[in-house]
Amino acid sequence: MPLGALRPSPLVEQATEQLRAQITGGHWPVGTRLPGETTLAKELGVGRSTVREALRALAGAGLVQPRQGAGVFVIATEPAEDWPTRLRRAAVTDVYEVRMAVEVHAARLAARRRTPEDIAAIELALEGRRTASSGDDAAFVDADIAFHAAVVAAAHNPVLTDLFTEFTPVLRTGLVELLALTGLRTRDPNTADAAHEALVRAVADGDAEGAAEVLQAELEDPFAG
Repeated sequence: MPLGALRPSPLVEQATEQLRAQITGGHWPVGTRLPGETTLAKELGVGRSTVREALRALAGAGLVQPRQGAGVFVIATEPAEDWPTRLRRAAVTDVYEVRMAVEVHAARLAARRRTPEDIAAIELALEGRRTASSGDDAAFVDADIAFHAAVVAAAHNPVLTDLFTEFTPVLRTGLVELLALTGLRTRDPNTADAAHEALVRAVADGDAEGAAEVLQAELEDPFAG
């Protein structure tokens, strides 16, 4: 499949897509050394700088790898999915299991590391959750997630915080759908409030195992939110 000259428009994006098509279509198998920048630029009808940017994008996608003094080689024929993309495709149940692992440990650390400012933020988030109980399911879920985010933040571990932030969008969608399906809040608008208050108390008291146990029990109930 020969390369064709490109139309005026975002040239880097066009170059990237044409080169990606050659790789994913098997024209350049894994292990193949790509033609040089000058050759590719001539075939695509663009400058070498455009080719260089396109190759950088393909390297970021995990398709090619530059080797010092040897050229650019194909290392995969399918782009590597980044973490947010994989999370968007993940089942909510899988994300929920990861949530449990992250949050239970974060609650334990929060009880050990919390500062007065952390406790104030967690208590404020609890009040926000209670206030949101009079609103719709989406608003309630947002307030619930904000509460849990405050607990995770109190662990003072940036990796745990980043993990929680990454899977929050999938978690939010799943929880909103779950509440709509079960109608749980029609019976108890502020569902699981007692468990959340107990978690605040355990973290404030420095009870690491108690905080972990409260959160574990809450999250094991798929209707606890």
